[in-house]
Amino acid sequence: MPPAKPVDEFGLVARVVRGEVTESWHFGAMAAVLPGGRLVAHLGDPDLRTYIRSAAKPFQALPFVEAGGVEHFGLEAADLALICASHGGRAEHVEGVLRLLAKGDLLEPGQLQCGVHWPFDDAARRELRDRGERPSALHNNCSGKHAGMLLACRLLDYPIDDYLNPEHPLQRRILAALAALCGVPEAAIAVGVDGCGAPCYALPLAAAARGYAAFAAPELVDVEPARAQAMQTIVEAMTGAPEMVAGPGEFTTRLMQVTGGRILGKEGAEGFYAVAVRGPAALGVALKVADGGERARPGVVLEALRQLGSLAAAEMDSLDDFYAQELINRQGKVVGHVAPDLELETVEA
Repeated sequence: MPPAKPVDEFGLVARVVRGEVTESWHFGAMAAVLPGGRLVAHLGDPDLRTYIRSAAKPFQALPFVEAGGVEHFGLEAADLALICASHGGRAEHVEGVLRLLAKGDLLEPGQLQCGVHWPFDDAARRELRDRGERPSALHNNCSGKHAGMLLACRLLDYPIDDYLNPEHPLQRRILAALAALCGVPEAAIAVGVDGCGAPCYALPLAAAARGYAAFAAPELVDVEPARAQAMQTIVEAMTGAPEMVAGPGEFTTRLMQVTGGRILGKEGAEGFYAVAVRGPAALGVALKVADGGERARPGVVLEALRQLGSLAAAEMDSLDDFYAQELINRQGKVVGHVAPDLELETVEA
């Protein structure tokens, strides 16, 4: 039987300190990869196989953009960013999904097969409850992705009813694009079912980082010009309208805002996070928090980027409220903090 605790695959990434005593520890694994695939730094096992969850969304949008979907439907940057989003269910997100559906003559939100949950955004959730309303599929954080898949089916003349089937032609194209950019065979990628019902993908951390490095600098990887242009279009949309990718005040949105779009970030459920660092020092980074928790994740991402030289001091200062999360008790007093504690191991060329 496999070991109950795969300690060799993970390293310490954060501590939870109450008063002067460390109360809890978070472990994780991370890989940092150059465009083209060379591993430059890691923590724990860079070949750890894990689901990337919603960090797959830029890849899932790629066949649609490659096929000319942005131009065909007259999408703006905010529309495409929403297709790649894990949004908070705010009014602008819901209205944006309705706008996407209308562009494809898909006028019924019931055609979205993502399921229903309350908005992730606290204010949006309260407002909905105060109005005595229940959430719909439009409030699902993945509704933009699903609207994008429906538009892709309209564009490519694919059937709509079973668009989430892993054997659907759109899903096969998505898997092929993911495999190609991450440098792994399709057969080596495990396909599961995400929380929204769409296929989700498990692959090595270093492979996921390689895929994000490709988005950081598509001109440096071996892809056709049309694919490189589509990748650039996706990155520019996400970094140009970051409030649609997550929401105001959320870490992913703030990371892209503070860095002026030089860094693209995308979270995935169960403690996953991926980053594409654009510019001369292009890089892809993938993180998995071992326990699937998210409270330490923003600080761990920031500390890793600092160690990699990808964040300037002023940018770190602007994101300082995410670096060490305060522990506040029910009296409203600060009683501790959650702070990153990691050391990346560099890999010589």
